[in-house]
This record gives sequence, structure tokens and C-alpha cells, in this order.
Amino acid sequence: MALKNEPKTPHHPAQDALRVLETVARHTTGVTDADITRETGLGTERLTTLLRMLRREGYVEQVADGAYVTGDALTRLASAHHHEEALRDQLQQTLDRLRDTVGAAVYISRYVDGEVTVTQYADGPATPAVNEWVDFRSCAHATALGKSLLGQLDHDGRRDHLSRHKMARLTSRTITSDKLLLSRLESQPPTAPVLDLQEYAVGTVCAAVPITAGSTAGCLALSLPVEHAHRLRQAADTLNRSATQVLLSLAI
Repeated sequence: MALKNEPKTPHHPAQDALRVLETVARHTTGVTDADITRETGLGTERLTTLLRMLRREGYVEQVADGAYVTGDALTRLASAHHHEEALRDQLQQTLDRLRDTVGAAVYISRYVDGEVTVTQYADGPATPAVNEWVDFRSCAHATALGKSLLGQLDHDGRRDHLSRHKMARLTSRTITSDKLLLSRLESQPPTAPVLDLQEYAVGTVCAAVPITAGSTAGCLALSLPVEHAHRLRQAADTLNRSATQVLLSLAI
């Protein structure tokens, strides 16, 4: 089984998880955790955490003798047939779990053909999605997910996007100066979540973290009502730690 190129976002541990999956996939009759440790060089505690996550996501299974084999989710994603459908289903299950974990609506966004695109999301009665009162494609400057995607482009790519989309003032907090926005994007630490504090919509705060796999910029985002703004930082940190599951699905 061949896996795609490893995700290039350095602060996510998806690379380690991919190494574990590749090791399990090479041993078609099963492999013990001791053998995985030896072949990957990962510490026991780190490996235990990764295997727990991989089992929860259905990428590996543990058989009667304690050895690990590839799981149904990995088999479906690695198959050329119905890959897109399997990927969408896997991502939706991950997003649903993540929504319940962080207590917020969550979104996957990609930068495709020069535009911001929300490809999937998970919300619920207690975690409503943000009201898209202005098309996300035209207001990357005002949203956490848009700024996260722009932050992953080079300077010329950011300039090109802003030249095609006027930076409209959506709330009193919206940045409308391209100079100020570009400066903030340049200074944004790659490991820190991007925030939207009522810049897109009054009454809503958002956060986004990058999930770049391959050459396409992507991000994982969440939104909360402003009365839950005190939870935003903690929720964003949880989102960042949980991005591994999404990166794995995109990388397989």
C-alpha cells in the first residue's frame, strides 16, 4: 500500500502517525507494538498515544494476539475505487467527533483555484454553524479560515488574492487595510491559531489552524457565539492537537 506525500505542516504529529501506518501496512499478518517501536524509533508513550488515535479512527485494528493490522478505514481510503466518497465519509466522522470534543461547529477549508472553499463542516443544535451572510470566498480578510489560508500562500499569492477581492468592512473590527493585513499575516507564527474576533460577523468568534497536505493550502476552523469567547483559546488549542486526524485522511 502506498501513501501520499507526508503533510508539510511541521507542528502536527501526522508524520509520526503515517510512519506507524506504513509500518503496519508492510506487515500484512500483523505487527506488535514492540516491533513498531523498533522500526519507527518512536518512544513507547508516543506510540501508545498514536495507536489509540489510529484505532479510534479505524486505521488500525488489534487482533487476538495483540498484534496490529490495517483497519477498514485505511483499506477504504487507500483503495483507488470510491476514494473520494470514502475520504468524505471519514472526514465527516472525524469532524463530528471533533465538534463534540470542542463544543463548537468545525469546518474544513481549502484554497482551490485561487478561492477560499469550505469543503465540509459539522454543526448541531448546540453548536450552530456561522451564518454565511457574506460569501466566504469574498471575505478571506475577515475570517479566521480565510486568513489561515492566505497565511500559507507566498507574498505574491496573497497580493493576487487581495487584488481580486475588495477588503470590505463587515463589522467595526474588520481589517480593511491590505498593508496592515499583509503585515499581520507575515508576523503570524505558523504554530499559532488564527483568530477572528467579530471581524466577519457581530456575535461570532472563530479560530483556524493550518492542515496543509501536499501543495494545497488547507485549514481546520471552528466558530463560537461571542458569549463563549472565553473558550476560544482552549478550543483552538484542542483543534490544533486534533488536526492530525484530518491531515492523515488527506495524506492517505
